[in-house]
Parts: sequence; structure tokens; C-alpha cells
Amino acid sequence: MFKKRHSIQEVEEGKYLSPKFDKNGLIPVVTTDYKSGGILMHGYMNKVALKKTIETKEAHYWSRSRKKIWHKGKISGFTQKVKEIRIDDDQDSVWLKVDIGKGSSCHVGYRSCFYRSIPLGKIKNKKKLKMKFKESKKTFDPKKVYKNQPNPTKL
Repeated sequence: MFKKRHSIQEVEEGKYLSPKFDKNGLIPVVTTDYKSGGILMHGYMNKVALKKTIETKEAHYWSRSRKKIWHKGKISGFTQKVKEIRIDDDQDSVWLKVDIGKGSSCHVGYRSCFYRSIPLGKIKNKKKLKMKFKESKKTFDPKKVYKNQPNPTKL
């Protein structure tokens, strides 16, 4: 399905998809809301996840914590309907534009996984850099939605 990479010219200016997966077989993915352009999440895909995403028009990722393909929204119901897929110039990064309707993309309950802001400027307390919440309300209760599913966040 994906063309082998033979030349820089072909990768940068060619018309065939030749994604570059890293040594773990993964390619990073940035996912945004197709209407607002807001960043929803960052994840990874392997070849199977990218192929499934293209074919089903729904986002599939490789879960590094679960070590398996993850159909986004299968459990929560917040499926990401893919409106457009873009790949960067050297084909080592993917950008998904998706519709999540009134759903969310963050397992913590916020619409976006990027719900906090890091302050800019001189750092006053080098041990504790206090972030600011940019989303003040969760759109769902993760305990109700995910029930007995293990939290994917690892320490």
C-alpha cells in the first residue's frame, strides 16, 4: 500500500505515499478539529493503524501504553471521523483533521488533550512550574465512560 522510499525528490515532491516510520515502526500524528483548527491530541500510528484510518475514515492509533491498535472512540463513543489526512514534507509526520461532534478527545474528560498552558517568561520557582487550565470544564466523566478500563497514563 505504501511506496518504498527511493529518493528525496520522490519523497518531497512525488505523488505517492511513502511514510517514514521510526525504529519502533511508528509515525507521530497531530489531530485537530476540522472546523476550529484546535489541537485535540497527539498520538502515533503504525502501518496497520494508518491503513485502517485511511480505509475506514475513522482514526486508529497505536497505543504505546497498551501495545495494540486503538480505534479512537470505540469505548467512549467519541469516534474521530476523519475529514482530511495530510503528511509533512519528508513524510515522517501525519496531521489528521477530524470531526468529533460534541465529543471529546481526551481520556481525562476534556475536549482536547492540550487543556493546560505553560506560562512564558522568567521561571520564578524552578521546582514547580504552575500551569494554567485553558479548559475549565470537562465534557464527560471518565469514570462513567471508561468504567473498569485501565488508565493509559503511566508514571
